[in-house]
Amino acid sequence: MITSATRYQPDRDELASLLSDHPSYRVDQLWKGLYDEGLPIEDISTLPKALRSDLAALLPPALFDRMVSVSEGGETHKWLWGLDDGDAVETVLMHYADRSTVCVSSQAGCAMACGFCATGQEGFRRHLTTGEIVEQVVRARAAALPRRLSNVVFMGMGEPLANYDAVWGAVRRIHGDLGLSARHITMSTVGLVPGIKRMAEESLPVSLAVSLHAATDALRTELVPINSRYPIDMLAEACQGYVAATGRRLSFEWALIAGVNDTKEQAIALSELCRELRAHVNLIPLNPTPGYLTVGTDAAGVTQFQKWLLERNTNATIRRNRGTDIDAACGQLRASQNAKSSGSAGSTSVAAPRRKDQGGSGFVD
Repeated sequence: MITSATRYQPDRDELASLLSDHPSYRVDQLWKGLYDEGLPIEDISTLPKALRSDLAALLPPALFDRMVSVSEGGETHKWLWGLDDGDAVETVLMHYADRSTVCVSSQAGCAMACGFCATGQEGFRRHLTTGEIVEQVVRARAAALPRRLSNVVFMGMGEPLANYDAVWGAVRRIHGDLGLSARHITMSTVGLVPGIKRMAEESLPVSLAVSLHAATDALRTELVPINSRYPIDMLAEACQGYVAATGRRLSFEWALIAGVNDTKEQAIALSELCRELRAHVNLIPLNPTPGYLTVGTDAAGVTQFQKWLLERNTNATIRRNRGTDIDAACGQLRASQNAKSSGSAGSTSVAAPRRKDQGGSGFVD
């Protein structure tokens, strides 16, 4: 029996234990209020007022507004959430003509140390719990109203497959209790092969997006250090296994860095890899990040890289940057706030492959 937990951490059985002295239908009322209606416990009117008060104290929110930013006429929302240990994570909600997508974080910080990612340069602090992840989705769903939240992407702060159990627990809740189909949930990874293999054995065939960013081992190990443990051939084999097991299309994320991975040679190598795996490529223009000055490929260079891929029959789209004015890329808002609080915005220089600069990649379209 739990005595206290954040609001979305307990499963139904744990809530039943918590409410063991009450009629069994109180569990259904509480679960419906939290998951179907997304209400604060204090507002679940089917529960007695005294019980609501007790439950609100036992099951406090995991996320606290530290900063909320809105841009593009309300089409992009970004939250910097404070956690109960004083840390902070980010969530982004994006509206499109045909869907609304929320990009959620899975860790506070990240241990992958990718050379172009603001979050990766902060280092790892801790895993998020299942409840902290689910609550991001519930909060975004409420903010999306009257639109329907249709897609969840694990492309925020952290490496989801390094926090596998909590993340997959959240996937099950998002699917089973919040009602999103597996095809509308996307898992992004820098290439943790054991995690991809575990996903292939799960019953929910979510979409897989691999943050590739280089198609040769030498360059990819510079940009994405985990490649030294799981090189491209090993990664490709795991991806092929996932596609075979699930029938889902594989996508590669490719953040374009000027003079680094935007060359014709990389485009040719990427096309060859995509041909083997029948993969789609999402080309990501880098968003600027306060204090991290990596130079992203300019618009003409992005278009040229796409052209090289299309000439080789590789399906490639250019991701539209969203929320640049509100620091909407991974780790940007936290980096911006840290820079402001230290009085050193724009002064940090972090070593990156072949450059002394840094940048943040955008969220998924």
